[in-house]
Amino acid sequence: MSFHGEKLFALLPALYRLRDAQPAQSQQPGPLQSLLLLIAERLAAVEEDLDQLYDNQFIETCAPWVIPYIGDLIGYQAVKGVTRAVASPRAEVAHTISFRRRKGTVLVLEQLARDVTGWGAHALELFQVLATTQYMNHIRPRNHYAPDLRHWQPRAYMNTGFDRTAHKVDVRRIAVGRGRYNIQNIGIFLWSLNAYGMTNAPATAVAGNQQCFRFSPLKCDMPLFNRPIPQGSDITAPAQPINVPDRLRRHVLCQDIRDIVAGVPAVYYGVAKSLVLRLGGQAVPPADIQVCDLSGPDGSWANVPAANGAYAAAIDPHLGRIALRKAGPAVTASYFYGFNADMGGGEYSRADTFASSPTQAVVRVPGDFVDIQAALDALAGDGVVEVTDSGRHVATVGLAVRVKTNGHVELRARDLCRPTLVLGGEMTVTGGADATFDLNGMLLTAEVASGGAAAALVRAPALGPDGKPNQLSLLRLRHCTLVPGWALKPEGDAKFPGQPALVSEPPRLQVVVSRSILGAIRAPELAKLTITDSFVDANDATNVAYAALDGAGAGGALTLQGSTVIGKVHSTLLGLVSNSILWAALAAGDAWKAPLWADRRQEGCVRFSYLPIGSITPRRYESVEEARGTPGPLFSSLRYGDPAYGKLLPETADLVRRGADDGGEMGAFHFLLAPQRETDLRVRLQEYLPVGMEFGIFYET
Repeated sequence: MSFHGEKLFALLPALYRLRDAQPAQSQQPGPLQSLLLLIAERLAAVEEDLDQLYDNQFIETCAPWVIPYIGDLIGYQAVKGVTRAVASPRAEVAHTISFRRRKGTVLVLEQLARDVTGWGAHALELFQVLATTQYMNHIRPRNHYAPDLRHWQPRAYMNTGFDRTAHKVDVRRIAVGRGRYNIQNIGIFLWSLNAYGMTNAPATAVAGNQQCFRFSPLKCDMPLFNRPIPQGSDITAPAQPINVPDRLRRHVLCQDIRDIVAGVPAVYYGVAKSLVLRLGGQAVPPADIQVCDLSGPDGSWANVPAANGAYAAAIDPHLGRIALRKAGPAVTASYFYGFNADMGGGEYSRADTFASSPTQAVVRVPGDFVDIQAALDALAGDGVVEVTDSGRHVATVGLAVRVKTNGHVELRARDLCRPTLVLGGEMTVTGGADATFDLNGMLLTAEVASGGAAAALVRAPALGPDGKPNQLSLLRLRHCTLVPGWALKPEGDAKFPGQPALVSEPPRLQVVVSRSILGAIRAPELAKLTITDSFVDANDATNVAYAALDGAGAGGALTLQGSTVIGKVHSTLLGLVSNSILWAALAAGDAWKAPLWADRRQEGCVRFSYLPIGSITPRRYESVEEARGTPGPLFSSLRYGDPAYGKLLPETADLVRRGADDGGEMGAFHFLLAPQRETDLRVRLQEYLPVGMEFGIFYET
């Protein structure tokens, strides 16, 4: 019996309660008591509804269906809610109520920019940096008409979001990106690249010089980024350079090291900071580090410390170089590099993509084994090899992966680790019937003298080591990088451009690639490849990105979703190409019929994608083909290793930048929904912008 039923029944005189209990059997309620129970249920429903009506007056406790009505009362406009900070409508309406009290202030605009986009952001009232005659009752003593050349900061931050030098009035409109500095203008500066960490990673030595090293595990120049310090859930002070993910400037790091030596707390250098250098496992003290320009060709870097010099090491964060006073101890470092998304492996969370079952054996390298090949052999064709650091693991003669019948082998990086696998030969993968191999979180490169036409980084050969057919049924690559061109030169160019990174020879093998960066691919006619949110980069639009084993015939059926392909493609079937960019062209005298060529045109679909001129494809829907006068993608860089690799410039025409099926950008970074973030930001800023003011959005990275 409910509480309300007991209460009503207890109010009756005892005589009626006794008479009602006589016809009842055992513990069942009598007729009158049953009637009161029904009445009590309705009373409880009315009481609950009254309580909910009171709760519905507050956004914290209201029912979900009430949220839009409260939002409408305060003028809340719904947005896509791409980032976590604005994904909850309840929290957004609650924030709107609190923001109304601070409406029109620059800090609210900065917080909106950060929360809505999920990127580093800074808002600046641009009238503060105008070169004007100042009003004597409101003097700005630091707003000099000419920059103070005694300090490095004005030049280092000129024309950025932290520029404090005086500018003349620009009468062009900021809203369309033409103008910038004017009285009514507010600049919203965004840092859309992310800073990704490398923890205790070995520096790579320069060939022929034991004093010189590079931070990059690929032995190339690479700018370092700073680790952004969060401003907290509520922004109470404007962002500073340390609060946004940006390139680590020489002057900034040098000033920080000088401050540390003078007793000021560290900001950039040190353990758990943006950068720390270790020699022989010990962190190098700031007093022993010189920050300088180490530019120059290998063998003749500038400013290398002298053998009897005062500094143990010199660091160039702009080029990612290290020079020691003397060779000897092992050089490791913890630092940050820049990239656009969680793709290709890195020290970000990937645990939800691990494919192994809880019952499978797990061996660790280093830990249980020192060598990856020994760990693979110990599995006997079924289990997991987990690499537990962000170091360089050298396989002098390559790797051989053998999966038993119905077995599953996974070679993966531990979550929040980014190991580099340096191959002296191919990684070959073979297996029995219904065998599966997973590669997760690994960065693969090669150290070989020259590239061969038939060689690759990863190969599934047609025959196993016993001479029998390779029956591997599934090969999956997740969050991996098979370096396009196998390896990088010191200046960052591909060492063997166009060489295949993945070769799949078994006719029935299915290859699935997601969130990865690969070089060219070769697959036979009957193979099936599915590529999602990834890059396939043949290093040049005229090189072959995908084809049969001979590099000219038709490769197996290909599915592309939200991917970017750089190079020519020849496939038997394009089952589905969606939200993708295919950047290809024919060279002079090329024997190919078209840069994108599908043999079977009656089946398949190409939708919401950018195609090269003259493409031979199945039916198309809302796709853009390259033509004179037709806007195409504008890439920040197409050289792997650059922080903005594959990123579309904001100036890219909406036909491509907002040409996907959900209004997002085409290509490998479609899943970031960057245009939707910008649209959400424009909607939010209109709500909080002071009357008569205009804003402009500027991408710093």
